[in-house]
Amino acid sequence: MRAGGVVASAALLLPLVSAAPSATAELPGPGDLQRDFAVAAERYRVPESVLLGVSYLQSRWDTHSGAPSVSGGYGPMHLTDARTALAEAPHHSDGTEDARGDLSRPARTADTASAARTARNAAARVPKASELPARLRTLDRAAALTGLPAKELRESAAANVLGGAALLAAAQRELGEPPSADPADWYGAVARFSGADDTATATTYANDVYDVIRGGERRTTDSGQRVALRAVPRIAPDTSGTARLGLRRTAGAPATECPRTVACEWIPAPYEEFGDKDYGNHDKADRPAAQSIDYIVIHDTEGSWDTTIKLIQSPDYVSWNYTLRSSDGHIAQHVLAKDVAWHAGNWYVNAKSVGLEHEGFLTAPDAWYTEAMYRTSARLVRYLADKYDIPLNRQHILGHDNVPGTTTASIPGMHTDPGPYWDWAHYFQLLGAPFQATAGAEADAVTIRPQYASHQPSYTDCDKAGQACAPHGSGAVRLHTAPDESAPLVKDIGLRPGGEDSTTGVNDLGARASTGQQYAVAERRGDWTAIWYLGQKAWFHNPRTRPTAVNAKVPLLTPKPGVTEVPVYGRAYPEASAYPAGIPVQTVAPLPYKVLAGQRYVVGDLAPGEYYFAPVFDITEHRVVRGKEMYYEIQIGHRVGYVKASDVEVSGMRR
Repeated sequence: MRAGGVVASAALLLPLVSAAPSATAELPGPGDLQRDFAVAAERYRVPESVLLGVSYLQSRWDTHSGAPSVSGGYGPMHLTDARTALAEAPHHSDGTEDARGDLSRPARTADTASAARTARNAAARVPKASELPARLRTLDRAAALTGLPAKELRESAAANVLGGAALLAAAQRELGEPPSADPADWYGAVARFSGADDTATATTYANDVYDVIRGGERRTTDSGQRVALRAVPRIAPDTSGTARLGLRRTAGAPATECPRTVACEWIPAPYEEFGDKDYGNHDKADRPAAQSIDYIVIHDTEGSWDTTIKLIQSPDYVSWNYTLRSSDGHIAQHVLAKDVAWHAGNWYVNAKSVGLEHEGFLTAPDAWYTEAMYRTSARLVRYLADKYDIPLNRQHILGHDNVPGTTTASIPGMHTDPGPYWDWAHYFQLLGAPFQATAGAEADAVTIRPQYASHQPSYTDCDKAGQACAPHGSGAVRLHTAPDESAPLVKDIGLRPGGEDSTTGVNDLGARASTGQQYAVAERRGDWTAIWYLGQKAWFHNPRTRPTAVNAKVPLLTPKPGVTEVPVYGRAYPEASAYPAGIPVQTVAPLPYKVLAGQRYVVGDLAPGEYYFAPVFDITEHRVVRGKEMYYEIQIGHRVGYVKASDVEVSGMRR
């Protein structure tokens, strides 16, 4: 999400089996929630594997302590009552970030976008229940079907599961199908349960549910209960009834650039000129022919789907390439990959990236991202990574909170989404690139990887009063000045030039390392590990019995012999001599961070300095300036940075 704004293959079908075994057959000691699924399945004559599969796709069987999801969903079955969950969240920066991030033209922030504010305010109106789409009002229907009060469906996991089973049974009846014991016969009901209003989204949702059933799942939920779904690998659902769903077809191909395994529609961002030599809301380009696409940037919207879609259609707002809906994983594409969207606050990164907005809120961890959205997002990222040869690692799959400021002055205004509650470990498992140890106990580097669900560091400022955030799983570790929980947190001179300490605020990135990020080891002492971070030793708790990092073999760089300190930059721009006549030279100004002699940092790509000159609406004047000066990307702190190759030496280089 940008400053000042409010936002956010069909499965392989195998031969049909006559009947699937019980989803809980031969499973050890289930908890109460497991029994709740069994009871609900029996009462409403829904195959237990179907009920478990649908619930996993919505909530991974978590209850989120009764809090609603971003789309107003409650409980393991994600029964939706969006009237209680459509308020917009506060922004997660100081409102000064220029989403375009190009200093060759006036700053572009939402504070200057009157039409965008109008769209935001209109979208923020809480609609009447009758105006809400079906996917956002399933709780009332579940109450009518079960006779249970809405309050109980929201707060009781057992009641919530009964409500979900009742909805599935009703969908099966409405499609004219019997309550079969064979889960393969419930494909149409599962598609209808999604609440999607188009065929592609409904069938993508159903395909994902059956993928879960095929593979099976087991996990300990956020309430500490063990739930398991036994795999049914040869299940082949009957998809013949999908035509009876009566849903619209999605506006997608040939405009959209999405894999066939997701539901994707084309809602274009406007490229329009509107006077005073201004235009919006992205730039035409010719990627990857003219310049490579090296990054995918993960954002959260900080607002509802409807608000986000209104904003992207405003020509005087900013832009991003894709938006993903939480309730069912539906995707809308807005800007073609060949063009440059204005989303990351750093023009160098914008010019070489694709931006994905996910419906959600950074400061509301229990307004959760559904499994449906995680899965479609991962498939989209895999597709883009394959198409543009982008490595699946945290040097290339960045959070918006990993994008550096372009100059020292811009650092405090850079955004902090998707924040410490985005589950990077699970996301990379879905990407097929899980974070694993690649070196022995005395390795020179580590990959951050706490156990998300049980790792619950305290955060503050999840509300306007600055109160403590509710305990919740997190993929981030906290960094101290010494191997002691009571030691001060390390300082970030870019965020706080006066030298003030970092805080536990949920938006404070000054002393935080995130899952998948890699750092050079500076020292090990008992249950603590020190890494090089923003030019200093930063300690995090990493006990052998409950590690928060795994050892890694990765390329590292250090200043060349005789060099005492190396400047770090927020963008890799060419040297002055590379600019042709008529294109203003862009200043390569260092950030306040330095790589000091004796320190080491993990290396990403090696690339020449590059600047995309696109200051006007007329694309015939656009140019890519490429220099001879080479830069390495490094993991300098929570955000990445760039150093000149001529200043450093590298060991173990890879792409």
